[in-house]
Amino acid sequence: MTTAKTPSSRRHRSRELLLEVIRREGGVTRADLCRLTGLSRSAVADSVQDLLNERLVVEDVLDAGGKGAGRGRPSALLVAAPPRGVVLGIDFGHTHVSVAVATTDGRVLADQHSEVNVDAQAAAALDVAAGAAHRLLSQLDMTILDVRSITAGLPAPLDVRTKRIKSASIMTSWAHLEPERELGSRLGGPVVVVNDADLGAGAEVRFGAAKGFRDVVYVKAGEGIGASLILNGAPYQGSHGIAGEIGHTNVTSQEGWCRCGNRGCLETVVSSIVVEERLKAAGLDSVPNPDFPLSRSGEDPAITRIVMASGRILGRVLADICNCLNPSMIVLGGVLGTAGKPLVEGVRESINLYAQPAAAAVVEVRTAQLGLRAELMGAVAQASQRALYQG
Repeated sequence: MTTAKTPSSRRHRSRELLLEVIRREGGVTRADLCRLTGLSRSAVADSVQDLLNERLVVEDVLDAGGKGAGRGRPSALLVAAPPRGVVLGIDFGHTHVSVAVATTDGRVLADQHSEVNVDAQAAAALDVAAGAAHRLLSQLDMTILDVRSITAGLPAPLDVRTKRIKSASIMTSWAHLEPERELGSRLGGPVVVVNDADLGAGAEVRFGAAKGFRDVVYVKAGEGIGASLILNGAPYQGSHGIAGEIGHTNVTSQEGWCRCGNRGCLETVVSSIVVEERLKAAGLDSVPNPDFPLSRSGEDPAITRIVMASGRILGRVLADICNCLNPSMIVLGGVLGTAGKPLVEGVRESINLYAQPAAAAVVEVRTAQLGLRAELMGAVAQASQRALYQG
């Protein structure tokens, strides 16, 4: 005998559906919910009231010209209430570890940056990250029990199945480690570890230079060079998580050996280390500001020339990506991204020269709006999103 669904079970399913839509959309009106779900106005009204009573949703009154506004009283925008507690975002660079404690809606409360040889000293880097996290929490009168979600980024390809670094020749001291388990055991809670360029891309798409774009190539050009691909609004990592390793594209046979074991890779010719060596060889001080090492590139003609030449080499590889993927936006991040306009001009010149004209015409090239904090803010954003969906 089939038992009919009770009104309470139908209301519960409506409530769960509405909560999912509100979280996904980032803010909707009651009229939007009727349109997006197909539920009746009365069903939406009842379920929304349940969500408001349970403090899973809050509402803001819109201005007259706001979303859903019309005649009569102002519409109310429904948004998911941020869960209590905090999140941790961690950015492992090749030579640094940055940690941030943030509210579950992404507002940074405290952060710390430490210089560490991450590539060669995995255990030390993990200890520094965990120590900084516990120290920051203590300063905020919190413990790991207050943390709802933790996301960390590593500057290396991660196998999506094993969650280990795929290439043993990149970050060799991490080759046999399980980063999520190692960091989780030090912190005392579960950790999600992803590629750092993917975090930078997510931050720039959500908050920065690529906001509103759905086909984006984000390039993190620092000590190494990696890219993250956002295709049709979704990150693309490839079958095993290695997509975007453009730093190991062969561009010449005349340069030195790369850490991957090949010769002539892009990052042996264009990386922040190589560019700074060229600046020093030219007798230039490349570090006028520790946070933005190349910020003088638009003022000093010699720095500008070196940066533009580096941009042309990087742009040659990005031109091929334009031919293959037809992105609408390329964002240049990492230390080289702080060079600003000269780097963009160099990249743009090569794209115009080598990319198919139609592909070159539609792609914009910008530097990362979040600068050197893009990866850290991406880790915070992803941790916040996970906390939201965990309730």
